[in-house]
Amino acid sequence: MSEYTTHQTLLERLSAGTDTKAWFEFHDRYGILIRATARRQGLQEADCDEVVQDVLTSLSRAMPEFKYDPSKGKFRAYLKTITLRSIISRSNRKKLVVANDFLIEQAISDSALDKVWESEWRQYHLRLAMTVVEREFNVTDRAAFDAYAIRGEKAETTARSLGISTDQVYQAKSRILKRLGTLIEDQVQVEG
Repeated sequence: MSEYTTHQTLLERLSAGTDTKAWFEFHDRYGILIRATARRQGLQEADCDEVVQDVLTSLSRAMPEFKYDPSKGKFRAYLKTITLRSIISRSNRKKLVVANDFLIEQAISDSALDKVWESEWRQYHLRLAMTVVEREFNVTDRAAFDAYAIRGEKAETTARSLGISTDQVYQAKSRILKRLGTLIEDQVQVEG
């Protein structure tokens, strides 16, 4: 996570209200998560973009009074709530149903919707960790990992196509998985 400021520092910069670069960083960091969650709920791309904008707008309104205190709850839960509120509200507008706060809260606590958020949250952490892996590992190791660990090619096939030994394929997978585990564990400790 070295290319980003720490999670808490980013939130402090946002709440100061004068750092436009912090909003771009927030969007870079969480926009994909928010958009992917909306997409998995069946929204069209334009609606997904609007959900991202709704979340950013809600946050910009809340940030002047926002004081991040992990003992009161994780930012992750707050982000989830405003994201799901926007998705549900937008979905209900499409169905011409008026949603009141009670119905929105019931929908947010829906276990299926919660599973979508949790799945996207895990993917968010994996994507973030993979950006570090892309900087830290050479092209051959990453290609071996992608072919063998991600796409499920046989180690021998991967080795032959990359011109390396089967042992190098196994080593690349092992090193990258270990690094991903460490990165994701660190991210989860920081962000929840």
